[in-house]
Amino acid sequence: MAGVTDRAFRRLVCEAGSALAFPEMVSDKALLFGNEKTLRLAEPYPGEGPFVLQFLGRDPDTLARAAALAVDRFGLRLVDINMGCPVPKVTSNGEGSALLRDPALCGSIVERVRRSVPSAVPVSCKIRLGFEEPRAAEVARIVVAAGAAFITVHGRLRTQSYSTPADWGAIAEVVGAVGAPVVGNGDVLEPADASRMLKTTGCQAVMIGRGALGNPWIFERTLRLARLGDPGPPPRPAARVEMALRHLRLAASDKGERSAVLEMRRHGSWYIKGLPGASAVRSRLMVTTTVAAMARVLEDYLAALARPREEEVDPEWPRSEG
Repeated sequence: MAGVTDRAFRRLVCEAGSALAFPEMVSDKALLFGNEKTLRLAEPYPGEGPFVLQFLGRDPDTLARAAALAVDRFGLRLVDINMGCPVPKVTSNGEGSALLRDPALCGSIVERVRRSVPSAVPVSCKIRLGFEEPRAAEVARIVVAAGAAFITVHGRLRTQSYSTPADWGAIAEVVGAVGAPVVGNGDVLEPADASRMLKTTGCQAVMIGRGALGNPWIFERTLRLARLGDPGPPPRPAARVEMALRHLRLAASDKGERSAVLEMRRHGSWYIKGLPGASAVRSRLMVTTTVAAMARVLEDYLAALARPREEEVDPEWPRSEG
């Protein structure tokens, strides 16, 4: 979700019911060196809470110092260590999911970070099932013993792409291996998936990633399903375009026109995926260079969707992903 979970996105999903919304992961060294871009990524939006950060690194000492700095500077309520990122430029540095090759190091990181922050600030970590071979249960036991308050488990190895179904059975094995809470992650694309994951794995919570792209409603509909047994209808086409417009304006207010337009090209595409005429609208979005121009494209589309015959929604939305 790098490049996605900025302040505008987090505001929308939290309003929709997400209990926690993680910013983009931040490098421990970049934070310690005062990198301006990293500091900007690590800032909460006004009133955001509880505010959490996920740290990327491999050295227990620098991770501990970065976590302590962030707690003091941003008032963190949770420190999370990334042990799951599969991106080559991350793993080539021995970070992210590469840490899973050294369970003892994973334990040392958690133990050192745990000692560096106040006891009221939990430390957690997000892992995959392993780097090239399954090691999730082993790593989970070690990091919990070292002080992790909970673990988030993505149900794939580092070597597996999203075309490979997430292994929820392996998440269940981690649940059985530790006494700490486990958060399940992977292939939760609609409310029923979250319900099935809880029942299938025994995990205590669910983390939603790709299922929230262009779809903040997944959180409120998942909560409704849990409370009432019915997620309610998906958002109407007009609501999806209106949300894209609001997202655009929030992003522009926060980071300026150029960055907002560039990032909203893909966010806008996610919001309208599966709607009638979306392909043509997407093509127009991709060449806009100003907030006003992008807003006009979306407003024109909103007017077109007002025609009754164009109110149909692709029944596969949002399961069919871009």
